[in-house]
Amino acid sequence: MNRLQLAKRLAAMSVVLPAAASFIWEELLWLHALALLWLAGAAICWIGIERKHHSGQMRRTIHTLQAASNRTLNHHRHDWMNDLQVLYGYIRMQKPDKMVECVEKIKDRMAEESRIAKLGEPALIHYIQSFRTLTNAVQLRVEIAEGVHLTELPVDSSGISESLIEIMNAYRFAAAPALGEPAVLTMKLSMDDHALYAAFYYQGELTSEQRFASKINQQLEGAPLRPVEAGQPYGNMLLRAEWRA
Repeated sequence: MNRLQLAKRLAAMSVVLPAAASFIWEELLWLHALALLWLAGAAICWIGIERKHHSGQMRRTIHTLQAASNRTLNHHRHDWMNDLQVLYGYIRMQKPDKMVECVEKIKDRMAEESRIAKLGEPALIHYIQSFRTLTNAVQLRVEIAEGVHLTELPVDSSGISESLIEIMNAYRFAAAPALGEPAVLTMKLSMDDHALYAAFYYQGELTSEQRFASKINQQLEGAPLRPVEAGQPYGNMLLRAEWRA
C-alpha cells in the first residue's frame, strides 16, 4: 500500500470517532457541529489526495506514451537514414539503375505510411507504427487498399480498430521464439461495395494453436469483424465487417 492510499484510509477512518460520539451524545449540539466540521475536513483531505493520485497517474501515463513515441520515432529515423545512406552510396558509385530502384522503394514506404495514417483511428495507427518496438519475434507487414479510411466508412471504426489490435496482439504473444528469421505477419485491409475485409497471413510457428484459436474466438465474440468462413487456419484468416445501414 502506498502513502496516498494509506492517507485516504486514515482520512476515512478518522470520521468514525466523531460520528460515534455524535450518535452517543445526541443532546450536545456543539459535538454535532464538531462532527460536521471533522467530516468536511476529512472530505477535503480525501479529495485532495485523490486529485494528487490522479495527477501522478496522468504523469506516469504521459511519460509512458512519450517513451513509446520516442522509441517509434528512433526506429523510423534509423530506417530513413539507412535508405538515404544506400541512395547516397549508389549516387557516388554512379549506378542510376540502383538509384531508381532505391527511390522507388522509398516512395513505396512513404505511400504505405500515408495509407496507415489515413486509417483515422489513433490507437490503431500508433500500434502499427510502434509494432517493431514491441517484439523481435514477429515482423509486421501492412497492406492497405486505397480508400480504406476507417473513420469515413459506414462501420464501427473504433470496434474494428480494437479488434485488429487484439488480433495482432494474439499473434504477437502466441509466436514461438525463432532461432533464425522472425515470423512474418501480414495484415491486408480492403473493401468492396458491401463490406470491409481484414486478411491475416502468418508465416511462422505458434507456441499453442489451441490457445491461439481460443484467444481469437474470444476477441471476435460480439466484434464488428466476423470470420468469412468457420474453422479457418491460423496462417490464413479472413474477416469481414458489413457496411452499416
